[in-house]
Amino acid sequence: MTHRFPVRVYYEDTDMGGIVYHANFLKYIERARSAWVRDLGIDQNAMRAGGTVFVVRRVEADYLAPARFDDALEVVTETASVSAARLVMEQVVMRGATALFRAMVTVVCVGPNGAPVRLPSVLRP
Repeated sequence: MTHRFPVRVYYEDTDMGGIVYHANFLKYIERARSAWVRDLGIDQNAMRAGGTVFVVRRVEADYLAPARFDDALEVVTETASVSAARLVMEQVVMRGATALFRAMVTVVCVGPNGAPVRLPSVLRP
């Protein structure tokens, strides 16, 4: 399954050189993951009220090319692997046909005591 999420680079996203500050790519992919989960019909507020939340366990990131002020970007999210308790996604920030940033993100769910719990059924195989 592929999810696409548009992002516009604002002035506040850039450093003094007019290039997107590296940590902001992580914000872009977080927004894309949140939108993807919402599009799947998962209510994260209801999950949290029930004591379960998604947490990022691991991020492996590669910065490939700079993004600049006012660029129209797209975050492409694809499932790389999924088990009962772990979801690994590849997320790529694109400007047109050019990949600017690529990350492999591992997400798990934890319960009220911080221990791992099963992912929502809509995500599991």
